[in-house]
Amino acid sequence: MHALLLAAGVGRRLTEITGGGPKCLLPFDGASLLERHLRLLADAGIHRLTVVTGCEAMQIEQALGALVPRVAPEMTVDTIVNPDFRLGSALSVVAGRAVLEAEDDALLMDADVLYDARMLKPLTAAAGADLLLMDRDVDPNDDEPVKIALRDQAVVGFDKQLPAGLAYDTLGESVGFFRLSPARARALVANCERLAAQDAETPHEHALRDLLAAEPDVFEVADVTGVPWIEIDYPEDVDRAVDIIAPRLEALA
Repeated sequence: MHALLLAAGVGRRLTEITGGGPKCLLPFDGASLLERHLRLLADAGIHRLTVVTGCEAMQIEQALGALVPRVAPEMTVDTIVNPDFRLGSALSVVAGRAVLEAEDDALLMDADVLYDARMLKPLTAAAGADLLLMDRDVDPNDDEPVKIALRDQAVVGFDKQLPAGLAYDTLGESVGFFRLSPARARALVANCERLAAQDAETPHEHALRDLLAAEPDVFEVADVTGVPWIEIDYPEDVDRAVDIIAPRLEALA
């Protein structure tokens, strides 16, 4: 399995904290998000990682150069630069197409997530399955989280704002981590290319939405409610990560 980590974004909403640097280099309990990804992926048995960079790409390159020999010496780590990193994240997926169009299962992951080691277990245990993670602890009236709606265990909605009147029996938030079979991974790249051609600002979640809508019964959904995690988008997310999430995480190996 090959992990593709999306770390190209500018992170404008966190500039006062990052100084304009990559969000994945923010430290929590002495380890950056990037270091945590390396350690947790290596511990989960993932030995190939490609990082899609863009904003301040050299900082990530330098960090990886120092981190990989120390924390993940058996992992093969590459980087791919998305030159259009100021636009939508669909273009970061397109930049990583060499990973997604290969013959191996792929893990697609957002880099700006602080999470517990237990979050990776369903992703690495489901051999051959297309799978996404869902946390049922979500406010349906909050427009920020990407929501997953299920009906009879099938995905019927995937978006920040679900269609009015959508019938579902389970609602959760997407963690931003996906396991993709080669067929689904290639379809995702095609969706990203198509949508980015229409609007270069398109986020990759819209391509995932179309992928799920086309085959709602294909994806398995792993319920990770109760496993600590947080996506780092706003200064208040950093505060919550430090005060609430980090103390609940299993210690890094």
